[in-house]
Amino acid sequence: MFRRVLVPTDGSDLSIAAADAAIAIAKMAGVPLHAAYVVEPYPFTDVGFARREGFDHYMAASRQTAAQALDGIVRAAGAKGVQCEALVIEHAQAAAGIISAAASTGADLIVMGSHGRSGIAKLVLGSVAMKVVQLSSVPVMVVK
Repeated sequence: MFRRVLVPTDGSDLSIAAADAAIAIAKMAGVPLHAAYVVEPYPFTDVGFARREGFDHYMAASRQTAAQALDGIVRAAGAKGVQCEALVIEHAQAAAGIISAAASTGADLIVMGSHGRSGIAKLVLGSVAMKVVQLSSVPVMVVK
């Protein structure tokens, strides 16, 4: 079966549903869960003069959002008797950060949510889940 499960989150309802599925799989398999949140770098560093205070505020807010999202998953997993480790990854691209987290944790399954966009929205915005499916060397379960 699986030895380690990774569940990336962005704190959305869809990622919470994916976390619930990941917790159930980890419990059934008797394996640990790794919850990951990808923090994207400060978006204004290449535009004019980036003030240090703005950078610090942005990163602190991003890390706080990540901690809140991850804490919810860790608590939910613990309530089901599943060991869960929280990871915050800083990466410019969410999909690449998720792949990096899977590699660093030795995950052999990624369980993640997808917003299921279609048409122009899918074309313009892309899909992190689709990119992870394309880049991953391990199975990816997409929860809608």
